[in-house]
Amino acid sequence: MNPMEPRLILIHLLLKLGVAAAISSTLVRSLEFKSLLFREERTLRQKIYLVLWLGFPTMVGVWIRLAQKSFLAGDLSFETTLLLGVIGGRWAGSLGGILMACPALWHGEWAALPFLVLCGFTSGQLRVMAHDKEDIWSFSPFIDLSIYRLIRRNLPRPRLFDWQIMFFTTVVGLRFVETELARYFPRSIFALESPTNYWVEGAIYAASVIAIGIELKIFNSVRIQIKLEEQERLLLHARMEALQNQVNPHFLFNTLNSISSLVRFDPDLARDMISKLATILRRLLSTSDAFAPLREEFEFIDNYLDIEVVRFGRDKLRVVKELDPASLDIVVPSMLLQPLVENSIKHGLAPKVEGGSIYLRSRVSDSRLIIEVEDDGVGMGGAHLTESSNWPGMGIGMANISERLQVLYGDTARMTIDSHEGKGTLIRIRLPLVEASSSVPEGFYAERSSTRR
Repeated sequence: MNPMEPRLILIHLLLKLGVAAAISSTLVRSLEFKSLLFREERTLRQKIYLVLWLGFPTMVGVWIRLAQKSFLAGDLSFETTLLLGVIGGRWAGSLGGILMACPALWHGEWAALPFLVLCGFTSGQLRVMAHDKEDIWSFSPFIDLSIYRLIRRNLPRPRLFDWQIMFFTTVVGLRFVETELARYFPRSIFALESPTNYWVEGAIYAASVIAIGIELKIFNSVRIQIKLEEQERLLLHARMEALQNQVNPHFLFNTLNSISSLVRFDPDLARDMISKLATILRRLLSTSDAFAPLREEFEFIDNYLDIEVVRFGRDKLRVVKELDPASLDIVVPSMLLQPLVENSIKHGLAPKVEGGSIYLRSRVSDSRLIIEVEDDGVGMGGAHLTESSNWPGMGIGMANISERLQVLYGDTARMTIDSHEGKGTLIRIRLPLVEASSSVPEGFYAERSSTRR
């Protein structure tokens, strides 16, 4: 190939960087490509898919370069082969080299095949030599930064090997080999060169390193974003579990107080209540699921209310259920109802001498599950609240429910409290529908994470 004008070479180099950025930015929009790219270990089939994802656009660029003769910036076979090797390993790099050399080989550039296979295998070997795979993703084309890191690392404990400097040197060395092949075996391999202008020749070498660095930086930025989303999902999950676990000791403490009042006067009934409590605790300890069908929640409440009815007396605590059968298979957060019922008894009915009734209702309306816990107790002086934490004297139970709903559903769930002095209190919860057969949707916490942002 005849040498080109320096200005034309520089234009092609700038276009090459743009093409590298465009291809990598487009590829990371695919979920399948990202799942292949960010694996530490890959099967042979996954390596082949990764090669096809990265190699096919590069093959198209090589075909365009061979067909048009003027658009030389589309040929990123050298850079992509090195990228495949350092990301996917020796086999992926070598296979990618074979794939991307096919168009050139078809047009008589026979040296492209062995050279690209050498590039893929060499960069794959460098991946094996990397003690910390983070060095691959954090590779920078600015060698001075790598030299600075090398000096800083060696100050406390001398270590001569620096992976990023070695990879930088390998890219430059292989680029030199490509140039020499093109010089001694014209038309056997494609390579931009400007032997009369050393500045332009240096820019050619720098462009190869920067193109690889750009693609790795784009991939790494997406990788970091995925990791942050995963960490936020785990944080939301841990926070929800912490809130859920607050309920258990709170409930246990109040239930044991109820049982303790029976031990002295009616041991047989106390034993029966202990058995019911054991049933409740067995359910709490047998599963760590954050959600449960509404039917199981009402069964749980039945055991709890059996204890409370014995405590208050059947003539002072009456339970009325109005449950829509269509609502019972809807999935709700575990331990959702118990704090509501407990607070109705403790703050609504307990101060009332003659006792009262608790009404439990559930129905489906306007694609929402509506749950109501109502009492005809003393009320709280007239209020209409949307945040239970603003209800004085209610303790952590109601505030816990409000925060769990916010963590799990965000703005798609709502809890309201309507209370009137001397008439009672109505607590109403509206939740989105999740059928028990489908359980909790996969990625629920990840979706909540993106919603909260």
